[in-house]
Amino acid sequence: MDPIFKGALIGFSIAASVGPVGLLCIRRALTDGRLVGFVSGLGAATADTLYGLVAAFSLTALTDLLIEHRATFQLLGGIFLLYLGIQTLRARPPTSAAERSAPNLLAAYLSTFALTLTSPVTILAFVGIFAGLGLGAATGTAFTTLRLILGVFAGSAAWWLILSSSASLLGRKLQSGGLRTLNLISGTVILAFGLWQLAQLARSAK
Repeated sequence: MDPIFKGALIGFSIAASVGPVGLLCIRRALTDGRLVGFVSGLGAATADTLYGLVAAFSLTALTDLLIEHRATFQLLGGIFLLYLGIQTLRARPPTSAAERSAPNLLAAYLSTFALTLTSPVTILAFVGIFAGLGLGAATGTAFTTLRLILGVFAGSAAWWLILSSSASLLGRKLQSGGLRTLNLISGTVILAFGLWQLAQLARSAK
């Protein structure tokens, strides 16, 4: 099987896992449109690709460093989730097209990039998958490995495109009341993810 196709399957499967980033992208696509949702997904795809790159080239020292400071990343990620949850709860959907402000695509991208990057457990997933399937620099040329990583990004990006497009179609049918309910639900769930992550950190510190 071509390395790009293998990487695409891996990237798609990892991106498709349910979590706060997916919920955030769905909410943004529903309220702000497909482009904002997709760009948010690209932030997560970029972070996944970086972790995949580290795992594929067996950069053990960097992997160990990320795992060693996992608690710090978990703390930052939990706090960031609380912030995003509160912002989502406070957000008021526009009642007309004239009230819509221009979306900040850079902020949308960077927020999900940072959120995904603060989850070093992702690198463990890549290490496990690559080792289990016999993939990576240890089993092929650098060019083959780079094609594999390119596939990871393509597969992840494909998932976010499908998700954001589907959510955007649904968002066009929602009225402002429905969008407000969506903000309340998604904000509450994102807050719950943040509290759970911080609770897990506190438990492991005991």
